[in-house]
Amino acid sequence: MMSCPAAEMVDGSQILYLEQAFWRTPQKPFRQRLYMVKPCPKELKCDVEVSSYAIRDAEEYRNFCDRPKDQRPLPEEVIGDIGEHLTTIHLSCCDRGKRCLYQGSTSPGGFPNSWNGASYCTSDLAVLKNNEIHLWDRGFDENRNQVWGPKEGPYEFKPATYSSIDENLSSLNILYQSSIDIPIQGSLILQD
Repeated sequence: MMSCPAAEMVDGSQILYLEQAFWRTPQKPFRQRLYMVKPCPKELKCDVEVSSYAIRDAEEYRNFCDRPKDQRPLPEEVIGDIGEHLTTIHLSCCDRGKRCLYQGSTSPGGFPNSWNGASYCTSDLAVLKNNEIHLWDRGFDENRNQVWGPKEGPYEFKPATYSSIDENLSSLNILYQSSIDIPIQGSLILQD
């Protein structure tokens, strides 16, 4: 998983580009998304709202974080390329003494999804103190049978340990700096 800032909205919301690829083929991402990160609305009991969106021309964004800034789409182009809304996860700060900094999930019932026979999908996300990201995306059919995604637990994205990643180009900063002001930064890889 690699993520980096892509744009900032007028209201201060951050737009992040995220791609997922297996560590053996980092130049061939299997998932590309834009994420909008902002404080939760006051009527909800959460700290951070993370919404994912499809990208209108995903090929143009391949390896976005690895490119020099002058070879990336401009922020106004990024905003214009925000496509279909896919999911929203509401995160809350974890209680003291827990391994996590933030955790949350999609609302009950998830979001519509038709991939591989699903009728809806759910996502659970945890950001741990050691900079790991645990993400559990699952799809379910009308009868609540799981039809895609891991059954046993979340994918665990661990901070990259190889030195070839330039932290300035691949910072993971999916959390809006909330009242506790703890930024999460680093590069992550999914080992297959």
